[in-house]
Amino acid sequence: MTATSSAASAAAPATAPDAPAPDRTAPGPDARPVASVPASARPSEEPAGAADGPHAGLHRSVIEWFDAHARDLPWRRPEAGPWGVMVSEFMLQQTPVSRVLPVYEQWLARWPRPADLAAEPPGEAVRAWGRLGYPRRALRLHAAAAAIQERHGGDVPREHAELLALPGVGEYTAAAVASFAYGQRHAVLDTNVRRVLARAVGGTQYPPNATTAAERRLARELLPDDEPTAARWAAATMELGALVCTARTPDCARCPVVTRCAWRQAGSPAHDGPPRRGQTYAGTDRQVRGKLLAVLRESVRPVPQAALDRVWHEPVQRARALDGLVADGLVEPLADGHYRLPLG
Repeated sequence: MTATSSAASAAAPATAPDAPAPDRTAPGPDARPVASVPASARPSEEPAGAADGPHAGLHRSVIEWFDAHARDLPWRRPEAGPWGVMVSEFMLQQTPVSRVLPVYEQWLARWPRPADLAAEPPGEAVRAWGRLGYPRRALRLHAAAAAIQERHGGDVPREHAELLALPGVGEYTAAAVASFAYGQRHAVLDTNVRRVLARAVGGTQYPPNATTAAERRLARELLPDDEPTAARWAAATMELGALVCTARTPDCARCPVVTRCAWRQAGSPAHDGPPRRGQTYAGTDRQVRGKLLAVLRESVRPVPQAALDRVWHEPVQRARALDGLVADGLVEPLADGHYRLPLG
């Protein structure tokens, strides 16, 4: 889901480690990921009281659609456990499902528990991250694993406050892990959910560029009272935004709530707010950073400056990108003019 609202935010700054609203769509031209849902959040029978409240019809329609159409993804299976859910949440920010799947499976095979990752140098996490993009997420996940091992005996904590206190975990990720891994009642607001609520309830084509207090308040008001149902609702609205209520071409004919959608009832008015933010890649510092990191990932030994100089023709931009990688802790400079992935 645009992992910050339109994504985990293209290269989110170090001061904002958590992408507030990842957009997780199905693999394709505009692919973004989709969130996980635990078996605990999918009971075989409707929980007691699930049909109560003013929004019961909305909840039922979306959840029943989800039960019939949810994709089978590895982080949704019981064996994934809370650590598998957390890993998926880090990886799926601004990255298509199709690209995440092989890296996710290799990651869990190598590091099935937080302690396994914490025992390795952080540079190994960056190496294993491969070309998923936004590699600071790898460092943050490694730091979170180390904190889980140190503070929680190697088990991903259940409490939202304890999740939020982990390095690299912000409001979105804490709510997502608590909901999807432990079946708790939290408003999980990624861009897909925000778009569904903007259209179905708010009557507008798109939500604001940045998540607002009003959106958070609405999301909390719409949460089912029952915890398992709330967890299913969180995953279901995310999947609905990913597969049906998409940003560019919503498939309203397949929508389970089309007859109650405020945007449709208003005649599907066009967006009249600020321009939607797009993302570029070719020729950017981000592209150069990726090329530099690719050389370092592929080498088990420190890399000389000359090898890095060959990856990009423009020296000023190349130096700026390399300085940025060093400042972000993704690359370590050595006294002899060589560079390597971080060891500690």
